[in-house]
Amino acid sequence: MSSRRLVSRDLALIALFAALIAALGLPGTLYLFGGGVPITAQALGVMLAGSILGARRGALAVLVLLALVAAGLPLLAGGRGGLGVFAGLSAGYLIGWPLGAFVTGWLTERTALRGRTYSLPLGLVANLLGGIGVVYAIGIPVQAWLGNTTGLVATAIAAAVFLPGDLIKATIATVVAKGVHTGYPTLGKREPTHSLDDAPPSGS
Repeated sequence: MSSRRLVSRDLALIALFAALIAALGLPGTLYLFGGGVPITAQALGVMLAGSILGARRGALAVLVLLALVAAGLPLLAGGRGGLGVFAGLSAGYLIGWPLGAFVTGWLTERTALRGRTYSLPLGLVANLLGGIGVVYAIGIPVQAWLGNTTGLVATAIAAAVFLPGDLIKATIATVVAKGVHTGYPTLGKREPTHSLDDAPPSGS
């Protein structure tokens, strides 16, 4: 496979998962207890991007989505878009999405995905640490700062409002990734490229 075809496939997968994350926003948003950060299904797409595409391509898929959102396209759940969303209470979670996808993919590549076998327990750990742990580590302090509250209060809100649903999303992402990697074992990996210098000599 030539490097040109490889890059084309990567770009297609990045665009596909950016569209998937956007599509997961179609069900809309849910605000509990008057919170300023909505519950959406798009976090599932972030986990899937890392679990299936790997670190680099997963993070790029999320960055493409956020770039389109910053340009004004209403691709976030509830039809939100524009630079204003990066100044709201959910800004930290949005900023944490690319890093969360990267960490999820990095852990998947090095622990959960070995050869042609995807480990469900290790895949779940990757989604929990990257898709939840990393995103919360950025989202909660920013929410506390912008909301003029304490980190303890913001953490309690995240644990009560977001964590139960995110645990379900992490489980779903792990099961889906298992199925994808079983059917397409090289989907989350980059295939090696070969130059002319690597070609075996002809003749004797």
